[in-house]
Amino acid sequence: MSLISRFFNDRRPAAILCLSALLPLSAALTACSSEAPKLPEAPRSETTSAKPPTTGAPAGDVDKSMPDKDGGAQPAAEEPAAAAGAEKPAPEKKAGRPRTGAPRAITAAKPPDDQEGAGAGAPAGGSAPPAEVAAVPPPPPPPSPVTAPAPAPSASSGDTDAAVGSPSRGLGIGTPAGAPAAAPPKAFDTVPVFYGTDRVVEPNAKRLQYGTERGHKLQLGRAVVTVPTAHKVPNIERPWVVEIPYFKYKVYEEKEDPAKHFTMQEVAALSKEQMLAYVKERLAKSANFKDHAFVFVHGFNTSFDAAVYRSAQIANDMKFDGVPFVYSWPSGGKVASYTYDRGSAEQSEPHLAEFLDIVVKESGAKSISLIAHSMGNELLMRVLERMRPAVPDGVVISQVILAAPDVDRDKFTNIARQITNFAKGVTLYAASNDKALSYSARFWGGVPRAGDVPASGPLIINGVDTIDVTALSTDSLSLNHSGYAENTTLLEDIALLLQTGERPPDKRVPVLKKIESAAGVFWRYPARTP
Repeated sequence: MSLISRFFNDRRPAAILCLSALLPLSAALTACSSEAPKLPEAPRSETTSAKPPTTGAPAGDVDKSMPDKDGGAQPAAEEPAAAAGAEKPAPEKKAGRPRTGAPRAITAAKPPDDQEGAGAGAPAGGSAPPAEVAAVPPPPPPPSPVTAPAPAPSASSGDTDAAVGSPSRGLGIGTPAGAPAAAPPKAFDTVPVFYGTDRVVEPNAKRLQYGTERGHKLQLGRAVVTVPTAHKVPNIERPWVVEIPYFKYKVYEEKEDPAKHFTMQEVAALSKEQMLAYVKERLAKSANFKDHAFVFVHGFNTSFDAAVYRSAQIANDMKFDGVPFVYSWPSGGKVASYTYDRGSAEQSEPHLAEFLDIVVKESGAKSISLIAHSMGNELLMRVLERMRPAVPDGVVISQVILAAPDVDRDKFTNIARQITNFAKGVTLYAASNDKALSYSARFWGGVPRAGDVPASGPLIINGVDTIDVTALSTDSLSLNHSGYAENTTLLEDIALLLQTGERPPDKRVPVLKKIESAAGVFWRYPARTP
């Protein structure tokens, strides 16, 4: 016997034992593979009791049972197929061979290369594995096939972005890599308005509400007003309301929408210390109107909410980034309450004086302008007359703007002469077609009002710039009483006046015409051309 034959014969018992262990394992792996080529399914009894080679068969017989077509030992990779149910696989039958690209479960069952090269596929030693080794129990359910991770989506994979919001790409479809998702457009802006009032608080389930009754004490707070981004200067967009006049009974009211209307986002009562902290924070952020504040005093027939909305509208439309204040005295908010309003304005003098004292001395504003409208003019002028010496050093009362004053002409003249040195400038806006002042004059027995322009001309006072705005207020259906805030030309003039303090008026607004009369000089807006 050659050395080679002796070498193989000495190792046949070990090879037989290895193969007897590998045959059941290979059969189980073949059954578990979901992608393995499927052979004709044999009955379960035959599958679990596949006949092993007969015990005691000569080694030569076992060798001859699985010859390769080339005469060598058949590779062990074919044994799982034979153990899976084929009783006598034909040596030349290629259908039993694994296909190209066979599943990894089958190739993983191949014996190591050193066994293949040593002819381990041919059992030797004269004995086959015991029958009970081949009769293995059914394999467990196959595990989920192991698949390779999917390749990362390319940068142009728009479908992937639509389905999965990658943090690095944002949630928007088609958003460039690394770019943040676009923020939705704002529906409204907010304007904080700081208030003082001596109105009584009314019960309201939704928010703090001030009514028409006199409260006889100063209360402070802050209101946050929403202004829609679609706002048209100089309007105050509010829900459409149908109500019965005088009784204020609402038949229909459109629902408030901050995207379409001015609304009260917040009304909060504050202590003096709390209010001043908010005020100083806003002043620190001011730029266009650096360290500037204005105080608005409303007129007759004005509710608390209407006064706050007007203050917010003036600030918004002038792009005023300083601090807007409003003092809301207890007007009845009705046309029929004219006499009540007159008395309310008079009794509010000490409370407005206290409020202005806080603003002037403690707010931190270095430039303060005062704006009064209609009946609010007399209230403001009386308070200024009382507090004139109390302005501290370093604080400037910049401008006093008296719009359509519903004040007796003679009374107005006497007070105005005493406050002309109180501020850097005093401006009077008057009109001949102000219907509200005409009604007031009739109520007072024909006594002309300071904001009216009779045939003889407007009121002229030394130290006061009088501007006739009749040509800007031509709406026949309007009272033409609120042009200072409802006319874009006048709003622009007031904004320039607060920002620059430039005088005389025709230097600030070149279209103004300087008129010299027997009583003195005043300025007039020219008539509009069609």
